[in-house]
Amino acid sequence: MKRVAVYSRSSRSRSASESPAPAQPPFSFREWRKRNARRLKIGGGVAAAALLAAFFWMLAPSKGLTLADVEVAVQKALAEKEAPLTAADAYESILPSVVHVRGSPDAPDADVPSEQESQSGTGVVIIDTGIILTNLHVVYGAKSIKVVFHDGLESDAVVIGTQPEHDLAVLQAKTIPDDLYAATLRSTQGLRPGEPVVAVGFPFGIGPSVSAGVISGLGREYQTADGKRVLTNLIQFDAAVNPGNSGGPLITPEGEVIGIVTGLLNPTEHRVFIGIGFAVPIENAAGAVGLSPF
Repeated sequence: MKRVAVYSRSSRSRSASESPAPAQPPFSFREWRKRNARRLKIGGGVAAAALLAAFFWMLAPSKGLTLADVEVAVQKALAEKEAPLTAADAYESILPSVVHVRGSPDAPDADVPSEQESQSGTGVVIIDTGIILTNLHVVYGAKSIKVVFHDGLESDAVVIGTQPEHDLAVLQAKTIPDDLYAATLRSTQGLRPGEPVVAVGFPFGIGPSVSAGVISGLGREYQTADGKRVLTNLIQFDAAVNPGNSGGPLITPEGEVIGIVTGLLNPTEHRVFIGIGFAVPIENAAGAVGLSPF
């Protein structure tokens, strides 16, 4: 599991009359590099191109290289540099760990089909023995639960744990694929509004579907649709989600899970997305199964 270091932000300037500021933590090169990663990447690319150009230029007389040859070599080297990660990369990384969750109000051996609509949502595998995280409201009251894995395998599942205060449920699949992959979890420490995120799930049962956006805020509160619970310390994001995305992973461009999608805010009577979604931080979600992933 990936560790994300925690660092404190600089405090505001103090006047001479205020008490001395507390001692600052020792300088950490790792944290400085993390905060300046983008600048270092740009600067490194420019420096590498300059050095490469100088190297080829020095070799030009002996190798018969022209200035055009040097420019072609530099452009090729820059093109081969690692491209920034995209939503497509994130989707491909998490896809083997995403499952479709369906809950039925009837027992599987019921003689008469129920007229009630089955519950549909999303889940994410967090342990490769078939342990799956989803929302409690996706499976609440269901007499039978089925999950469909990425390779199409369908399995019965049972609830082995719940955390109502965070609208979370833990499922155990009875049958699992031979090559099941667990998602990588990442701490939410250090996340900032504006950072890119991706949501993967089964909106209205269609999927797996992917949407991309940014973190809109942190530490938010949200009252569930039934008005029975107020969820706290949530990640607010603007990647499009709809009913059926519930229980699915909210991930970074690297494909690391930072939250479990749990709700959407809509002031109208229609259950559609208007740009405000919420996710339970992965620290709370991992706590639902007694894990400390960081």
